[in-house]
Amino acid sequence: MGGMPLNDMPWWRWRSNVRSALHMLSDPAFQRDVWLAGVDGYGDVTDAVYRLVEDTWLDNWSAEKYVGTIFRDSQEAALVDTAVLRVLRIMHQVGPDAPVAAYLEHEGWPEAVRAARDAHVRMAASDGDDPDTPPSTLDVLRILTRSA
Repeated sequence: MGGMPLNDMPWWRWRSNVRSALHMLSDPAFQRDVWLAGVDGYGDVTDAVYRLVEDTWLDNWSAEKYVGTIFRDSQEAALVDTAVLRVLRIMHQVGPDAPVAAYLEHEGWPEAVRAARDAHVRMAASDGDDPDTPPSTLDVLRILTRSA
């Protein structure tokens, strides 16, 4: 998110959190090499899901509500809604405290990863960022969302 124009969206901090979560949820290599391996600094699946829905309440209403504040357009919002629904469905089935492997082995996980990838790629492209850069640590995210 280094190239992201942070101040051009009214609720850019929420956008940063959603993008960070989608980035981690959309990258199977990251999930295997970081989450499954237990690498510190990135949180876990549950943390990513909470970052995705915590401030935005996307678990209660559509991302369309935030077009112009968090999301640039209806296409971004629709892709985020799809990703949120797929990821939350799995979270409700395996439980928020389930080990990372329970998510990664769930039959619906590849579909959730694809939906997160579609949303992540769209948002990264809209912000002028490379969607294939590895996800940043949560410390980097905190620094980015503190500065402006």
